[in-house]
Amino acid sequence: MRRNTIETILGAVVLVVAALFLVFAYTSADLRRVEGYEVTANFSTTGGLQAGSDVRISGVKVGTVVEQTLDSKSFLAVVRMSIDPSIRLPKDTVAVVASESLLGGKFMSLEPGGDPETIADGGRIEFTQSTPGLEQLLGQVIFSLQSAGGGQQGQQQGQQQGQQGQAPLAPAPAGAPAAPGAAGGSTGGLLSQ
Repeated sequence: MRRNTIETILGAVVLVVAALFLVFAYTSADLRRVEGYEVTANFSTTGGLQAGSDVRISGVKVGTVVEQTLDSKSFLAVVRMSIDPSIRLPKDTVAVVASESLLGGKFMSLEPGGDPETIADGGRIEFTQSTPGLEQLLGQVIFSLQSAGGGQQGQQQGQQQGQQGQAPLAPAPAGAPAAPGAAGGSTGGLLSQ
């Protein structure tokens, strides 16, 4: 009987500590929705941005993404955001879909410009930039590495031929006969005789 009482007390302590941890995590994560004026922005791709994502300026949360819809005429993603009323965005503000980290979520990053006019409630951010997805970035890196590798291989062949006293040869197309002198310089010997 005494053992059941100790286990019950320990279980209650664990539950209280877990509840305190959840309250601390919720308050420190700043998950509140920002209520304010609404603006929209059009993007070619939002790449994982979701309703409820943060809207930040210089890393500080100033708003919340309210919803995303698709414009049926231009087929662009329309992102509606709620911005803190104390923040007045200049007309030349740039909206960028940014990543928390390599594996993290997306958020909306705003980069205010210097225009004295501001975007009104219900207005639109004209300047936007979509970030490429991880798959696109990896594809670009692989392609650029392959291109650089092929160029270096051609340079090395040219240097080797130059050191041997031969003129660099352009590679023959597939199925074409080999150029004279390409097989060990036998033509050079015939010409000198």
